[in-house]
Amino acid sequence: MSDNGSQKSGTDKGTWITYRPEIKVLDCTIRDGGLMNDHRFDDSVVKGVYDTCVAAGVDYMELGYKNSVHQFPKDKFGPWKHCNEDDMRRIVGDNPTQLKLSAMADAEKCDYKEDLLPANESVLDLIRVATYIHQLPVAIDMLEHAHSLGYEVGINIMAVSTVAESDLDEALALLANSPASTIYLVDSFGSFYTEDVRKLTTKYVEVARAAGKEVGIHAHNNQQLAYANTIEAIINGANYLDATCSGLGRGAGNCPIELLLGFLKNPRYRLRPILNCIENHIDPLQASMPWGFDLSYMLTGQMNQHPRAAIGHLDKPIDDRQSIVDFYDSLMEQV
Repeated sequence: MSDNGSQKSGTDKGTWITYRPEIKVLDCTIRDGGLMNDHRFDDSVVKGVYDTCVAAGVDYMELGYKNSVHQFPKDKFGPWKHCNEDDMRRIVGDNPTQLKLSAMADAEKCDYKEDLLPANESVLDLIRVATYIHQLPVAIDMLEHAHSLGYEVGINIMAVSTVAESDLDEALALLANSPASTIYLVDSFGSFYTEDVRKLTTKYVEVARAAGKEVGIHAHNNQQLAYANTIEAIINGANYLDATCSGLGRGAGNCPIELLLGFLKNPRYRLRPILNCIENHIDPLQASMPWGFDLSYMLTGQMNQHPRAAIGHLDKPIDDRQSIVDFYDSLMEQV
């Protein structure tokens, strides 16, 4: 130990973990932000985020969803709910860059056997399947089909904070034998604390690594812990990291990519393009689709509830909203 006692102890996992070359960053600004505006972004915003991801050295960009036009008609949703090839190519051309492109497909909300092209005919590289635990048989079939078409595939198990440990163990065992290359820990309700993330990441990593897979983290910011929980997941072995510009996302939003890139200290990532994108494309959206920390989102996070109640509360005109104390009382009646 140095004379001033500043050397870290062996149990303190310090800043050495911030540079791990195997770490990959996935920007889901447009995909997650689309949940707030029915996926109706101006092309200039989508192109701005795409160009930013290329310039910043980000590894993946998720353009939106690959969901059913029958369940989500085109006259009610913007193009990033469906990620048709023509719409994507209007933004990215043939994507002659190192940036990989992703779309998310919700279990039971995607006509995957009809809508997915072979990977060699698409600009997409990755298909991520989002699933609740009870939908896992369908989700695994989706993974297998997308993989057979040549895509890299990953899976996000949603609302894991509500899942019994025995059910989660069974789900992870099934996914260990699936084609998914990455299994994501998702804090859907923004309810996790550091100790939850540590325990769950360790569980996921133990199963995934034995099967030659990676673990990812997708954190929500209801309790202002998305960034801290992402760091905790990194420390415990997660290598795939979701983030968005300025934390853009439904409700309290997500882990801000500008914080994450600064933490990682990897020379292949560049912060300046992210800051430029936020200033010119993302900040102006706040007027029409506000996101970020709010007491109502904090309460749903603390109570491990879906943010829909807080979204409904905030969607009302200010004069028609409950007081925050009355909103709290209404939530407590449901506990």
